[in-house]
Amino acid sequence: MSSELRIPSPLRRFTDGQSKLEVNSSTVGEVLSELFQAYPEIKNHLVEENGGLRNFVNIFIDGEDIRQKGGMDAEVKDGADVRIIPSIAGGAPKLSPDEFIRYSRHLSLPEVGIEGQKKIKGAKVLVVGAGGLGSPVSLYLAAAGVGSIGMVDFDVVDISNLQRQILFGVDQEGKSKLESAKERLENLNPHTDYILHEVALSSENALDIIKDYDMVVDGTDNFPTRYLVNDACVLLDKPNVYGSIYRFDGQVSVFNYEDGPCYRCLYPSPPPPGLVPSCAEGGVLGVLPGIIGTLQANEALKIILGIGELMVNRFLLFDALAMEFNELKIKKNDDCVVCGNNPTITELIDYKQFCGIESVDVKVDYSEIDVTELEKILQNGSA
Repeated sequence: MSSELRIPSPLRRFTDGQSKLEVNSSTVGEVLSELFQAYPEIKNHLVEENGGLRNFVNIFIDGEDIRQKGGMDAEVKDGADVRIIPSIAGGAPKLSPDEFIRYSRHLSLPEVGIEGQKKIKGAKVLVVGAGGLGSPVSLYLAAAGVGSIGMVDFDVVDISNLQRQILFGVDQEGKSKLESAKERLENLNPHTDYILHEVALSSENALDIIKDYDMVVDGTDNFPTRYLVNDACVLLDKPNVYGSIYRFDGQVSVFNYEDGPCYRCLYPSPPPPGLVPSCAEGGVLGVLPGIIGTLQANEALKIILGIGELMVNRFLLFDALAMEFNELKIKKNDDCVVCGNNPTITELIDYKQFCGIESVDVKVDYSEIDVTELEKILQNGSA
C-alpha cells in the first residue's frame, strides 16, 4: 500500500528540499509518523504537544479536508494524494457611446451584455494592497469597467517592486504607490472613479473604509492585515476575494460569500513569526502575482455579474514549477470564532499582537555600497 505525501514549499527547508514523500500507511496519523521519522525537525511545526494538528495547518486527502473525514484517523487509500496545506487577502448607470465601443467584447458575451456591463459600471471594489497582486487586479478591473475602485496602500515605489508590480515604472521610483497607480489606471480607463486610501489598514479604520464597497480583493502580503481583512469582511458581510503568493506557489479562493467559509475557517490562527518567510525573505517568481491576481479579478467580475461557478467552498493551489493547478474542497466551520454559530470575535482586535508581531513598526535605513565594497564584505565574512 503506497501513497504520496506532498510537502508545500514553506516547509521544504525541514525536508531537505524534498517536495514529496512516498508513504505506506493507512491513516493520516500514520502518514505523519512516517514523515516525522524521516524528518524529525518538521514535527513541532505541524502538531501540538497533544498530537493534534496546529491551527494554521490543514491536511487534504484527494482534495478533501481530513476534518470532514475523521481527522487523524482519516483513511489513506492506496495511491491517495495527501497534501499538507499551511497558511502562507451597485447600481446600473447608463453606458456612454465611448463605453459601448470600449466594452464591445463584453457586450458580445451573452453572459455579460449591456445589463451585465451596467452592473460592472455600478460596482465598487476595494483592492487592499497595490503590490504584486494589487497591480494585475486593479488593471483588469479598471479595464473591465468597474465603476469605482478603491485602493489601500501607504508605500512608495521602490526599484525592487518593478520585477512584479506592473502598475509602476522607473519614473515613479520614490513616489506614492497610490498616486502612481491612479495615474496609470486613469490612462487605461478614465471612466472609472479611483478612490485612494493612503493609510495602513488597521482595526481603527478598516470598517469605515470597507463598508462603502461591495467586496474586497485581498492583495495583502502579511498575516496581520490578512486576518484583519477577513474579520472586517465577516463583520460587514462583504465577499473577500483571497489570493496569496510565495516563491512559485499561489492560492486563490472566495471567502465569506453565499454562506461559504471565511479565511479563519481554514486557518483559525496564523503560524508563529518566522515559520513562513515573507516574499521579501523567500522571494517570488515575478510572473506569479500576474497569474494569481488575474484569477482574483476573474472571481470579482463573476461575483459582480452573478455568473459562473465561484471559488466558494473551493481552494485553488497553483504550482508554477510543475505547472499544476489543484483544487481542494473546504467548508464553513460552525465553530469558527468569527463566522461560526457562536462567534467570540464580534469586533476587530489587535492583529499584530494576535499574530505575535511587535506593534511598533520600525523603519530600517539601508546605506548603499558599491560592488568592490560588497566583494570585500563577502570575502571577510563581516561588515
